[in-house]
Amino acid sequence: MKVIAYRNYGTPDVLQLEEWEIPTPKKDEIRIKIYNTAVNSGDWRIRKADPKLAKLYFGIFRPKQPILGISIAGVVDSLGANVTKFKVGDKVFGSAGMRLGAYAEYTCLPESSVICQLPAEISFSEGACLSFGGLTALDFIQKCNLQKDQTIIIYGASSSVGTATIQLAKHLGAIVTAVCSPRNFDLVKSIGADYIMDYEGFHSDSHNKTYDIVFECVGKSSISSNLKHLSQGGVLVLVGASFKEMFQAAWISLTKRINIKFGPIAETLENLNFLTELTRKGNFKVVIDKSYRLEEMAEAHRYVESGKKRGNVAINVVV
Repeated sequence: MKVIAYRNYGTPDVLQLEEWEIPTPKKDEIRIKIYNTAVNSGDWRIRKADPKLAKLYFGIFRPKQPILGISIAGVVDSLGANVTKFKVGDKVFGSAGMRLGAYAEYTCLPESSVICQLPAEISFSEGACLSFGGLTALDFIQKCNLQKDQTIIIYGASSSVGTATIQLAKHLGAIVTAVCSPRNFDLVKSIGADYIMDYEGFHSDSHNKTYDIVFECVGKSSISSNLKHLSQGGVLVLVGASFKEMFQAAWISLTKRINIKFGPIAETLENLNFLTELTRKGNFKVVIDKSYRLEEMAEAHRYVESGKKRGNVAINVVV
Protein backbone atom coordinates (compact mmCIF):
# COMPACT_ATOMS: atom_id res chain seq x y z
CA MET A 1 0.00 0.00 0.00
CA LYS A 2 1.01 3.63 -0.48
CA VAL A 3 1.80 5.67 2.62
CA ILE A 4 3.23 9.11 3.28
CA ALA A 5 5.95 8.72 5.91
CA TYR A 6 8.39 11.04 7.63
CA ARG A 7 11.61 9.61 9.02
CA ASN A 8 12.88 12.84 10.54
CA TYR A 9 11.33 16.01 11.94
CA GLY A 10 11.44 19.05 9.71
CA THR A 11 9.92 20.91 6.78
CA PRO A 12 7.15 19.47 4.59
CA ASP A 13 9.87 17.97 2.40
CA VAL A 14 10.43 15.21 4.99
CA LEU A 15 7.07 13.75 3.90
CA GLN A 16 7.85 11.03 1.38
CA LEU A 17 5.82 8.42 -0.52
CA GLU A 18 6.64 4.85 0.52
CA GLU A 19 5.32 1.34 -0.16
CA TRP A 20 4.35 -0.72 2.91
CA GLU A 21 2.71 -4.06 3.46
CA ILE A 22 -1.05 -3.88 3.98
CA PRO A 23 -1.61 -4.44 7.73
CA THR A 24 -3.59 -7.35 9.17
CA PRO A 25 -6.11 -6.48 11.91
CA LYS A 26 -5.67 -7.91 15.39
CA LYS A 27 -8.55 -9.72 17.10
CA ASP A 28 -10.22 -6.52 18.32
CA GLU A 29 -9.40 -4.38 15.28
CA ILE A 30 -11.00 -3.37 12.01
CA ARG A 31 -9.03 -2.61 8.88
CA ILE A 32 -10.16 0.48 7.00
CA LYS A 33 -9.47 1.19 3.35
CA ILE A 34 -9.01 4.95 3.61
CA TYR A 35 -10.76 7.09 1.02
CA ASN A 36 -10.00 10.48 2.60
CA THR A 37 -7.96 11.98 5.37
CA ALA A 38 -7.25 15.60 6.27
CA VAL A 39 -4.31 17.82 7.18
CA ASN A 40 -4.82 19.56 10.50
CA SER A 41 -2.74 21.98 12.54
CA GLY A 42 -1.79 19.12 14.84
CA ASP A 43 -0.28 17.22 11.90
CA TRP A 44 2.22 19.88 10.88
CA ARG A 45 3.12 20.63 14.49
CA ILE A 46 3.99 16.97 15.07
CA ARG A 47 5.93 16.82 11.78
CA LYS A 48 7.91 19.90 12.78
CA ALA A 49 8.20 18.96 16.47
CA ASP A 50 6.68 22.29 17.43
CA PRO A 51 7.24 22.71 20.32
CA LYS A 52 10.46 20.72 20.73
CA LEU A 53 9.10 19.12 23.90
CA ALA A 54 6.72 17.16 21.66
CA LYS A 55 9.65 14.87 20.91
CA LEU A 56 9.34 13.42 24.41
CA TYR A 57 6.07 11.83 23.29
CA PHE A 58 6.53 11.28 19.55
CA GLY A 59 10.20 10.24 19.59
CA ILE A 60 13.30 12.04 20.86
CA PHE A 61 15.66 11.42 17.94
CA ARG A 62 13.22 10.46 15.20
CA PRO A 63 9.47 9.81 14.94
CA LYS A 64 8.32 6.58 16.61
CA GLN A 65 5.25 6.52 14.32
CA PRO A 66 6.41 7.55 10.83
CA ILE A 67 2.89 7.84 9.40
CA LEU A 68 1.04 10.97 10.45
CA GLY A 69 -2.68 11.63 10.17
CA ILE A 70 -5.53 11.63 12.67
CA SER A 71 -8.69 11.99 10.59
CA ILE A 72 -10.11 9.03 8.67
CA ALA A 73 -12.99 8.25 6.34
CA GLY A 74 -13.23 5.00 4.39
CA VAL A 75 -14.65 1.50 4.17
CA VAL A 76 -14.14 -1.45 6.52
CA ASP A 77 -12.54 -4.22 4.46
CA SER A 78 -11.37 -6.74 7.09
CA LEU A 79 -12.31 -7.68 10.65
CA GLY A 80 -10.48 -9.14 13.61
CA ALA A 81 -11.91 -12.37 15.04
CA ASN A 82 -13.56 -10.66 18.04
CA VAL A 83 -15.10 -7.64 16.26
CA THR A 84 -18.88 -7.32 16.62
CA LYS A 85 -19.58 -3.62 16.12
CA PHE A 86 -18.72 -3.37 12.40
CA LYS A 87 -18.99 -5.52 9.29
CA VAL A 88 -17.06 -5.62 6.01
CA GLY A 89 -18.37 -2.93 3.66
CA ASP A 90 -19.37 -0.44 6.36
CA LYS A 91 -18.62 3.17 5.49
CA VAL A 92 -16.97 4.73 8.54
CA PHE A 93 -15.21 7.87 9.70
CA GLY A 94 -13.65 9.36 12.80
CA SER A 95 -10.34 9.80 14.56
CA ALA A 96 -7.27 7.60 14.93
CA GLY A 97 -6.23 9.73 17.90
CA MET A 98 -2.59 9.62 18.91
CA ARG A 99 -2.14 6.27 17.15
CA LEU A 100 -1.96 8.39 13.97
CA GLY A 101 -1.48 6.46 10.72
CA ALA A 102 -4.14 8.04 8.50
CA TYR A 103 -1.73 9.11 5.71
CA ALA A 104 -2.06 5.69 4.11
CA GLU A 105 -4.29 3.56 1.91
CA TYR A 106 -5.12 1.24 4.84
CA THR A 107 -5.00 1.35 8.62
CA CYS A 108 -6.09 -0.90 11.49
CA LEU A 109 -7.87 0.49 14.55
CA PRO A 110 -9.53 -1.07 17.60
CA GLU A 111 -13.30 -1.26 17.12
CA SER A 112 -13.59 0.79 20.34
CA SER A 113 -11.94 3.78 18.63
CA VAL A 114 -13.75 7.07 18.05
CA ILE A 115 -15.11 5.72 14.75
CA CYS A 116 -18.74 5.53 13.63
CA GLN A 117 -20.88 4.81 10.59
CA LEU A 118 -20.74 7.41 7.82
CA PRO A 119 -24.30 8.41 6.82
CA ALA A 120 -25.26 8.68 3.16
CA GLU A 121 -25.76 12.44 3.60
CA ILE A 122 -22.05 12.96 4.42
CA SER A 123 -19.30 12.47 1.82
CA PHE A 124 -15.99 10.76 2.58
CA SER A 125 -14.14 14.08 2.35
CA GLU A 126 -16.62 15.75 4.72
CA GLY A 127 -16.33 12.83 7.12
CA ALA A 128 -12.54 13.04 7.15
CA CYS A 129 -12.69 16.77 7.89
CA LEU A 130 -15.47 16.65 10.47
CA SER A 131 -13.74 14.97 13.37
CA PHE A 132 -10.72 17.19 14.13
CA GLY A 133 -12.24 20.67 14.18
CA GLY A 134 -15.65 19.47 15.27
CA LEU A 135 -14.50 17.34 18.20
CA THR A 136 -12.07 20.03 19.37
CA ALA A 137 -14.68 22.78 19.25
CA LEU A 138 -17.37 20.69 20.92
CA ASP A 139 -15.14 19.53 23.78
CA PHE A 140 -14.07 23.08 24.63
CA ILE A 141 -17.63 24.40 24.35
CA GLN A 142 -18.73 21.71 26.80
CA LYS A 143 -15.94 22.68 29.18
CA CYS A 144 -17.20 26.28 29.03
CA ASN A 145 -20.80 25.20 29.71
CA LEU A 146 -21.95 27.62 27.02
CA GLN A 147 -25.54 28.77 27.55
CA LYS A 148 -28.23 30.38 25.40
CA ASP A 149 -27.82 34.15 24.91
CA GLN A 150 -24.26 34.16 26.22
CA THR A 151 -21.75 36.13 24.16
CA ILE A 152 -18.73 34.46 22.58
CA ILE A 153 -15.96 35.97 20.48
CA ILE A 154 -14.00 33.54 18.29
CA TYR A 155 -10.47 34.56 17.30
CA GLY A 156 -9.40 32.72 14.14
CA ALA A 157 -13.02 32.09 13.24
CA SER A 158 -12.33 30.90 9.69
CA SER A 159 -10.09 28.02 10.82
CA SER A 160 -11.16 24.39 11.11
CA VAL A 161 -11.92 24.76 14.82
CA GLY A 162 -13.28 28.28 14.33
CA THR A 163 -15.86 27.35 11.68
CA ALA A 164 -17.00 24.47 13.87
CA THR A 165 -17.20 26.68 16.96
CA ILE A 166 -19.36 29.28 15.21
CA GLN A 167 -21.92 26.67 14.22
CA LEU A 168 -21.98 24.83 17.53
CA ALA A 169 -22.28 28.08 19.50
CA LYS A 170 -25.19 29.20 17.31
CA HIS A 171 -26.82 25.79 17.72
CA LEU A 172 -26.75 26.37 21.47
CA GLY A 173 -28.24 29.86 21.11
CA ALA A 174 -25.17 31.98 21.79
CA ILE A 175 -24.46 35.42 20.31
CA VAL A 176 -21.37 34.99 18.15
CA THR A 177 -18.72 37.52 17.16
CA ALA A 178 -16.19 36.21 14.62
CA VAL A 179 -12.66 37.58 14.26
CA CYS A 180 -10.94 36.78 10.96
CA SER A 181 -9.39 38.30 7.84
CA PRO A 182 -11.72 40.44 5.69
CA ARG A 183 -11.54 37.90 2.84
CA ASN A 184 -13.30 35.42 5.14
CA PHE A 185 -16.12 37.70 6.30
CA ASP A 186 -18.65 36.20 3.87
CA LEU A 187 -17.74 32.66 4.94
CA VAL A 188 -18.19 33.19 8.68
CA LYS A 189 -21.38 35.17 8.12
CA SER A 190 -22.79 32.34 5.99
CA ILE A 191 -22.35 29.80 8.80
CA GLY A 192 -23.95 31.89 11.50
CA ALA A 193 -21.73 34.65 12.89
CA ASP A 194 -23.83 37.52 14.25
CA TYR A 195 -21.02 40.09 14.25
CA ILE A 196 -17.69 40.21 12.44
CA MET A 197 -14.44 42.10 12.88
CA ASP A 198 -10.92 41.81 11.52
CA TYR A 199 -7.81 41.24 13.64
CA GLU A 200 -6.88 44.92 13.63
CA GLY A 201 -10.31 45.75 14.97
CA PHE A 202 -10.00 43.18 17.74
CA HIS A 203 -6.73 44.69 18.96
CA SER A 204 -7.71 48.34 18.48
CA ASP A 205 -8.15 50.69 21.42
CA SER A 206 -11.74 51.32 20.34
CA HIS A 207 -12.66 47.68 20.91
CA ASN A 208 -13.64 47.76 24.58
CA LYS A 209 -16.47 45.23 24.63
CA THR A 210 -16.30 42.15 26.87
CA TYR A 211 -17.68 38.66 26.27
CA ASP A 212 -18.75 35.69 28.36
CA ILE A 213 -16.36 33.47 26.40
CA VAL A 214 -13.21 34.43 24.51
CA PHE A 215 -12.35 31.50 22.24
CA GLU A 216 -8.83 31.69 20.76
CA CYS A 217 -8.52 29.07 17.99
CA VAL A 218 -5.16 29.69 16.35
CA GLY A 219 -2.62 30.62 19.02
CA LYS A 220 -1.80 34.01 17.48
CA SER A 221 -2.98 36.45 20.15
CA SER A 222 -1.55 36.93 23.62
CA ILE A 223 -3.32 35.87 26.79
CA SER A 224 -3.27 39.48 28.05
CA SER A 225 -4.95 40.78 24.88
CA ASN A 226 -7.70 38.19 25.24
CA LEU A 227 -8.25 38.84 28.95
CA LYS A 228 -9.02 42.48 28.15
CA HIS A 229 -12.22 41.30 26.50
CA LEU A 230 -13.29 38.69 29.05
CA SER A 231 -16.30 39.49 31.20
CA GLN A 232 -16.20 39.02 34.96
CA GLY A 233 -16.68 35.32 35.62
CA GLY A 234 -16.17 34.47 31.95
CA VAL A 235 -14.09 31.73 30.35
CA LEU A 236 -11.00 32.09 28.16
CA VAL A 237 -10.33 29.18 25.78
CA LEU A 238 -6.84 28.69 24.34
CA VAL A 239 -7.12 26.02 21.64
CA GLY A 240 -3.66 26.51 20.16
CA ALA A 241 -1.74 27.35 23.35
CA SER A 242 2.00 26.67 23.46
CA PHE A 243 3.51 24.97 26.51
CA LYS A 244 4.69 28.37 27.70
CA GLU A 245 1.16 29.76 27.42
CA MET A 246 -0.26 26.74 29.21
CA PHE A 247 2.02 27.38 32.19
CA GLN A 248 1.13 31.07 32.09
CA ALA A 249 -2.58 30.24 31.91
CA ALA A 250 -2.33 27.79 34.80
CA TRP A 251 -0.59 30.43 36.94
CA ILE A 252 -3.20 33.08 36.10
CA SER A 253 -6.02 30.62 36.85
CA LEU A 254 -4.47 29.80 40.22
CA THR A 255 -3.52 33.30 41.35
CA LYS A 256 -6.28 35.42 39.81
CA ARG A 257 -9.14 32.91 39.82
CA ILE A 258 -9.75 33.39 36.11
CA ASN A 259 -11.26 30.41 34.31
CA ILE A 260 -8.93 29.44 31.45
CA LYS A 261 -9.37 26.23 29.44
CA PHE A 262 -6.50 24.70 27.47
CA GLY A 263 -4.69 21.45 26.88
CA PRO A 264 -5.60 18.21 25.11
CA ILE A 265 -9.21 17.48 24.31
CA ALA A 266 -11.26 14.41 25.12
CA GLU A 267 -12.36 12.74 21.87
CA THR A 268 -15.52 10.73 22.55
CA LEU A 269 -17.81 8.60 20.45
CA GLU A 270 -20.78 10.40 22.00
CA ASN A 271 -19.53 13.74 20.68
CA LEU A 272 -18.77 12.29 17.25
CA ASN A 273 -22.31 10.90 17.04
CA PHE A 274 -23.69 14.29 18.05
CA LEU A 275 -21.73 16.02 15.27
CA THR A 276 -22.80 13.34 12.81
CA GLU A 277 -26.48 13.96 13.49
CA LEU A 278 -26.11 17.73 13.21
CA THR A 279 -24.32 17.34 9.87
CA ARG A 280 -26.69 14.70 8.55
CA LYS A 281 -29.67 16.95 9.25
CA GLY A 282 -28.04 19.95 7.55
CA ASN A 283 -27.48 21.87 10.79
CA PHE A 284 -23.68 21.75 10.57
CA LYS A 285 -21.58 22.42 7.47
CA VAL A 286 -18.11 20.96 7.03
CA VAL A 287 -16.11 23.77 5.42
CA ILE A 288 -13.51 22.42 2.98
CA ASP A 289 -11.05 24.89 1.47
CA LYS A 290 -8.88 22.68 -0.76
CA SER A 291 -8.30 19.03 -1.62
CA TYR A 292 -5.00 17.36 -2.50
CA ARG A 293 -3.97 13.88 -3.64
CA LEU A 294 -2.05 11.68 -1.19
CA GLU A 295 1.11 12.22 -3.26
CA GLU A 296 0.71 15.99 -2.79
CA MET A 297 0.92 15.78 1.00
CA ALA A 298 3.97 18.07 1.29
CA GLU A 299 2.17 20.78 -0.66
CA ALA A 300 -0.91 20.36 1.54
CA HIS A 301 1.25 20.74 4.66
CA ARG A 302 2.81 23.93 3.30
CA TYR A 303 -0.60 25.41 2.71
CA VAL A 304 -2.00 24.47 6.13
CA GLU A 305 1.13 25.66 7.93
CA SER A 306 0.90 29.02 6.11
CA GLY A 307 -2.18 29.83 8.20
CA LYS A 308 -4.17 30.87 5.13
CA LYS A 309 -6.59 27.95 4.91
CA ARG A 310 -10.31 28.41 5.47
CA GLY A 311 -11.91 25.57 7.33
CA ASN A 312 -10.36 22.24 6.37
CA VAL A 313 -7.95 20.71 3.87
CA ALA A 314 -8.91 17.25 2.61
CA ILE A 315 -6.63 14.57 1.19
CA ASN A 316 -7.99 12.25 -1.50
CA VAL A 317 -6.40 8.87 -0.87
CA VAL A 318 -8.69 7.16 -3.37
CA VAL A 319 -8.92 9.29 -6.50
